[in-house]
Amino acid sequence: ARLGDSDRLEIGEWVMAIGNPFGLDHTVTVGVLSARNRSLLGGGRFEDFLQTDASINPGNSGGPLVNLDGEVVGINTMIAGIGTGIGFAVPTSMAKPIAEQLIADGRVRRPFIGIAMQELTPEIRQSMPKGAPDRAALVSDVTTASPAAKASVKAGDLITQVDGKAVDGSRAVQRAVLAHRIG
Repeated sequence: ARLGDSDRLEIGEWVMAIGNPFGLDHTVTVGVLSARNRSLLGGGRFEDFLQTDASINPGNSGGPLVNLDGEVVGINTMIAGIGTGIGFAVPTSMAKPIAEQLIADGRVRRPFIGIAMQELTPEIRQSMPKGAPDRAALVSDVTTASPAAKASVKAGDLITQVDGKAVDGSRAVQRAVLAHRIG
């Protein structure tokens, strides 16, 4: 199957989940893309799921999420709970570079800058100096001897751009960093 570009998906676009839910071979369910970049578990994990109401149930996890052009745009992964009608898929924009690394190197290596971040909540914004940006990621900790420490990044710094492109929070910083290769 051809891999499609999950970054080009639009909310409301039709998608199909293919797999074997509950042992029912060759099942295709249809729905729409409800959200992109969905985070579910939190806790510092990198999550960037596609959300759909195409039925994803036990047994079709790992199957393809396909657009109407027949391109695989995601890997069916999990549901919000049996009977909810809300499913999640790993986008091809995340899966493809991982697959390429596994094929080339036999392992996945991700870039690491060595910071912990948090979102700018309304309460944190009130404590910021006048003129501080509204949209940024707040550096809450810097790992000793990390690339960020070597670049003089300090706890309390605000990250507003990565590679000259505006970021609106910690997840956007994380996505931008992970889009790079080590080095």
